[in-house]
Amino acid sequence: MIRVGILTASTLGARGEREDTSGLAIREFVAQIDGNVEAYRVVTDDRTIIATALREWADDLGLDLILTTGGTGLSPTDVTPEATRDVIEREVPGLAEAMRLEGLKYTPRAMLSRAMVGIRGRTLIVNLPGSPKGVRESLGAILGVLPHALEILQRRPTDH
Repeated sequence: MIRVGILTASTLGARGEREDTSGLAIREFVAQIDGNVEAYRVVTDDRTIIATALREWADDLGLDLILTTGGTGLSPTDVTPEATRDVIEREVPGLAEAMRLEGLKYTPRAMLSRAMVGIRGRTLIVNLPGSPKGVRESLGAILGVLPHALEILQRRPTDH
């Protein structure tokens, strides 16, 4: 069982003015990799708040995988990658590159994504777009390798 957290960065969502459809899309994918959502939160687009949640979930809850949605674009309020960079110890650029490449099959705007992937302790943190369509495309690109990546990160025995 993979222990998962879903963190949605949306000021409107945090105020209850927008439904979190991207978080729901993530839940559908998590089930495909035997994931159990143990933490879920919608927060405002605030770098400190996002970073604090990521630290708590990685350090205190010891989650295997944190999937963020929202805040990866070019708007001045899009700060999820910066908050992620504040807390990670190592980047995993290949996963972010794979997500962007998949998105480019559908729209040239995918190249504007600033989403990143990184590691804090034994937790993998993945930034996803803020739309259900973007979530499906991005997670679809990397879902097959996530269990293996988490096995390596958690130092669980694997066949090579």
